[in-house]
Amino acid sequence: MALSMTTNEEAEIVQSLKDPQRRHQAFEQLVHLYSPQLYRQIRRMVYCHEDANDILQNSFLKAWSHLDFFRGDAKISTWLYRIALNETLNFIQKKKESVALDDTSASIINRLEADEYFDGDQTELQLQQAMSLLPEKQRMVFQLKYYEEMKYEEMSEILGTSIGALKASYHHAVKKIYDFFNSCD
Repeated sequence: MALSMTTNEEAEIVQSLKDPQRRHQAFEQLVHLYSPQLYRQIRRMVYCHEDANDILQNSFLKAWSHLDFFRGDAKISTWLYRIALNETLNFIQKKKESVALDDTSASIINRLEADEYFDGDQTELQLQQAMSLLPEKQRMVFQLKYYEEMKYEEMSEILGTSIGALKASYHHAVKKIYDFFNSCD
């Protein structure tokens, strides 16, 4: 996730989070800094503005309640990203359990087309259609690489998957999307 915070700024925020008198203000700063990027990533996975907002709020609530467990082994942005990813995956899993599998990709596209907050053009809509047909892992890897321009090393840290497996997932996703666009011609 491409963020503009330097290592020193992040270290300052982490120190402030440990100080009970500055914790609340430091956390507000985190929310302000990371909300846009986390929202975009969540939104690409759930396709619905209201669901993405709910997941984002839940992610920050979980981060706030687990601040004492942040060890500093990874960057705070990576930790937040992992929380948001887990919240998103939990939401998707619950949603899948309540929706027939055959309806999933059609349902996603219908919601996206009807969403007043979707501002993409026809090509973006087709890309979203193609992505909705990908297996969950491939879709996630594609989104992180394509939209967030995330390095495989960072993805590996967030997803807990080897770099080789991530590269393979991305390659397969690109091939399937390419085939999807060729079938549309």
